Amino acid sequence: MWMAKQIPKLIARTYPLILAMLVAALACEPARSADGVRFPVTIEPGARHLSDAAGKPFLIHGDTAWSLIAQLTKDEAEFYLADRRARGFNTLLVNLIEHQFSSHAPANIDHDPPFLKARDFSTPNERYFAHADWILRRAADHGFLVLLTPSYVGAGGGGQGWFLAMAENGPDKLREYGRYLGRRYRDFTNIIWVHGGDGCPSEKDLVRAIAEGIRSEAPHALHTAHCARDVPPLDVWRGEAWLGVNTFYTYGSVLDAAQREYARGDRMPFFLIEAIYENEHLSSEQFLRMQAYHALLSGAAGQIFGNNPVWHFGSGGLYPSPVSWKEALNGRGSQSMSHLASLFRSLPWWRLEPDRAGLFLKQERQGEGDRPSSAVTDDAAYALVYVPDLRPIAVDLSRLAGSGRTARWFDPAGGTFSEPLDIPRSGGPARFQPAGRNSSGTTDWVLVVEASP
Repeated sequence: MWMAKQIPKLIARTYPLILAMLVAALACEPARSADGVRFPVTIEPGARHLSDAAGKPFLIHGDTAWSLIAQLTKDEAEFYLADRRARGFNTLLVNLIEHQFSSHAPANIDHDPPFLKARDFSTPNERYFAHADWILRRAADHGFLVLLTPSYVGAGGGGQGWFLAMAENGPDKLREYGRYLGRRYRDFTNIIWVHGGDGCPSEKDLVRAIAEGIRSEAPHALHTAHCARDVPPLDVWRGEAWLGVNTFYTYGSVLDAAQREYARGDRMPFFLIEAIYENEHLSSEQFLRMQAYHALLSGAAGQIFGNNPVWHFGSGGLYPSPVSWKEALNGRGSQSMSHLASLFRSLPWWRLEPDRAGLFLKQERQGEGDRPSSAVTDDAAYALVYVPDLRPIAVDLSRLAGSGRTARWFDPAGGTFSEPLDIPRSGGPARFQPAGRNSSGTTDWVLVVEASP
């Protein structure tokens, strides 16, 4: 009886200790992404993709959120993060400090500027960076890798970005700013640093100083760059110790640009960091899908989707938008990206190798608008072909392993598969004809072929 009376008291005394131990144990666990990946992500020697802390391949499937830190309240940020996680995104492209694209730029939504003295990188404002900390922690809690730009230089070094202010500060102050960021964020395992931003600065030492400063305090963090359109980082920053991941950015042929990066001999992982956004440049949902599939079937380690006005969250971008940023979250482009993520995560995507020589896909076509792209896994177990129109394609099924074949059409607009297709018995290339327009009334399809013993 005495023992029974003591049990509630014992529980009351020990519960806080047990809870503290559980919290401490959870704090030591790597952050998890929406698809169960554990941060930090790393690069295995010779690999063309990123892997998580347990060695699981990580597909960069991102959304452009440049003004997330500067423009949104905490409640709005929670709304955005929950929406993007529910749609299968696992990566965000974000500016740490905004110069133009937020309502109170360069201050955040609470009117806190990033620097106590305007344009002086040696005077970081604790209130501003505390808000940034909160956003980045919540992004980690929701499972997002954050591609974080420490000082966006802006197109042409003009007023959109920080380049002129960076030149005023000089490399020494910028290096110390980098050290400040490295110390502050070295325990955030969900960050890859993105240097530059829409430009190739004429004074490379300014960007280099920030990168080197971060690296001196956080030596294990990964770094990449966002350069001017059609200028990949390896063309500008080759040989820099901090550059670990390559990117490409184009408004032209994603297929051609991706294949150029894949052909480089150094095998550095690369991904599509920017292309044409939804609600800009008269883009269609089919064109947005084509960009993404062309990247992933050409050897990219992932791709970043963009949407106007989501990237600036209604603060005023470069082009007018027909909807609010919250309405734009459910745009046809975003829906298509969710279906793309579901398809690739159901397959060993990291084993895909682009069919550059046309050994599997036999039919040649001219022009960006009607060119399919294809890839086959290195074990010849799967092949994928993105088909932008309703013309038949010819594929060499003998390039796959085993003797059995299962082929299905995947609707990239609706996320559904067709019934298994009849496999032609002829000895030559097999011809497959899309069955008509897809669920959105557009003409693109993905042929998925699986080999079996």
